[in-house]
Amino acid sequence: MKPYRVPELARKYLNYDMIQKHTELPVFPDARVHLLYIFLQHSGRNVSERDELYALVTSLVQVGLDTHESIDTTAGNQGESMMRDRQLKVLAGDYYSSRFYNLLAMSGEIEAIALLSKAVSDVNVLKMKLYGKMKGVLLSAEEYLKYMVQLNMQLFLSFTPLIEPSIQGTWKTLMNELTLCETIEREVDRCISPDDGKHGYAFWYVLERANEEEKKMMILKRVDSRDWTKLMLKYKTTDDLLEKLRNSVKAIQSALPVLNDEVPSAQIGQILEPFIQRLSRYRAAVREG
Repeated sequence: MKPYRVPELARKYLNYDMIQKHTELPVFPDARVHLLYIFLQHSGRNVSERDELYALVTSLVQVGLDTHESIDTTAGNQGESMMRDRQLKVLAGDYYSSRFYNLLAMSGEIEAIALLSKAVSDVNVLKMKLYGKMKGVLLSAEEYLKYMVQLNMQLFLSFTPLIEPSIQGTWKTLMNELTLCETIEREVDRCISPDDGKHGYAFWYVLERANEEEKKMMILKRVDSRDWTKLMLKYKTTDDLLEKLRNSVKAIQSALPVLNDEVPSAQIGQILEPFIQRLSRYRAAVREG
């Protein structure tokens, strides 16, 4: 069985000096990529020899989409550095997204091109629905989280037709829960500042619970870093997210015993380990106080 080396292969396309010097790339979607790789390896549908290629190109498309999503669209002149950051993210996102066409076309994988292209289209449609609700302030925190999980796993679920029917149900369940884990980790990090968290889970979670004065202040974007920290502590936003992470980890652990030799549960357990470690660090921090 081939070792999992997709992150190393992806670095060839992701690591450019100019990009690394002037901007920051999104986190590599390792849990989702690794899970896709495992299930393709054990699909039983004669695709195992292409498992690495499919996982690689999907990771590049996802990083491309995430890079475009991270572009600061704030109006006004923000200086040469910010302009360079925007331009590089636009170009980098386009480049990563286009590489999957090139790699699959060179391998004659027309079916995979169609699968991923349809998934990208579905992601864009879903994003427009989400942005419409956000603009109209018509979103709950739970609804936001469901949208984000669906957006983050759409590319990976496009390979479901290539996975053995007998394990497709388990595949979808595990992909949903692992995507939720990765999404929650990102949302926990976004709780740190109002600039990053103003349209994330924390914003919608607090907005549902805030008093009228707090709601007005948030909607009018009059929350500075000090106000934001107070709101996060008052409504225990991070605690709520970490409880969701804890529940998702338990759901994955409960699903592992039903797996048979077709899908090694030990490998999936390894994917889960970083999330377990984060929960342990958080519990230690709470004890220290």
